[in-house]
Amino acid sequence: MIFETHIPTFPINQFIESFVYYKGYNPDHSVDRFLPDGYTYVVFDLTDYPKFIYDNHSLKEIQSCRNVWFSGIREKYITIPSGRDSEMFIIYFLKGKAYPFVEMPMNELTDFVVDGELVMSNEILNMREKLLECLTVQEKFLYAEQYLTKAFSRKLITNPFVDYSINQILQNPCQLSINHLSEKVGYSQKHLIKIFKEHVGVTPKVFLKIIRFQKALQEIETHKTVNWTSIAFESGYYDQAHFINDFKEFSGFTPNQYLKMQSDFANYIAVG
Repeated sequence: MIFETHIPTFPINQFIESFVYYKGYNPDHSVDRFLPDGYTYVVFDLTDYPKFIYDNHSLKEIQSCRNVWFSGIREKYITIPSGRDSEMFIIYFLKGKAYPFVEMPMNELTDFVVDGELVMSNEILNMREKLLECLTVQEKFLYAEQYLTKAFSRKLITNPFVDYSINQILQNPCQLSINHLSEKVGYSQKHLIKIFKEHVGVTPKVFLKIIRFQKALQEIETHKTVNWTSIAFESGYYDQAHFINDFKEFSGFTPNQYLKMQSDFANYIAVG
């Protein structure tokens, strides 16, 4: 299996966390449940056959994806191929930082997977063709960084109030309240929610819940023995009941069920 990651340089690294390329991953299972992680992605499929999104319960095909697609931030889990026999190039945007690259409010893309050209113009298909022409993985990384920097340099503008809010949630998910956050940025809660949804895709409250859920997953990964009360507290939940409710909402499983089903990669659970 080939799995390589590239961290871009300034200025694009203020918006894109990494580029990822993989090929030759061949797990035993064929279908994964992908959990909400707070990220937004652009996926370049470098093969010539479609990939599918499946119904979360029946596992029947409900959407076909080809060439390039944009995956908005998720409030709900989604059922997707495991990556078997795939060759993918993926753009991982920094949490809350995809807005300058799209031509619509981010909340219109929440929980949707959309053809890339509908979100980022037809040029994204030309980018895929160029990636296919690159002979090495490093050439793909270099081309992607140079192309995106040139194509979007005039749009790489941040909203300092949204940035501050995102950073506060990421740094202090356990102690932070949305009331405190709106006071800090000097906006009413209503206005903060409006601009946050436009730039990030979800409300500050939902984003905070996703980040707490992710912190809980990290706690599960790092502890050899699991104490659910301790994990709930360390992840910012007031009690174990709220922790379990959020966990089931975002994963479809109880924490104990999840513990028995962990797979090769965080946020992916084999379901078929």
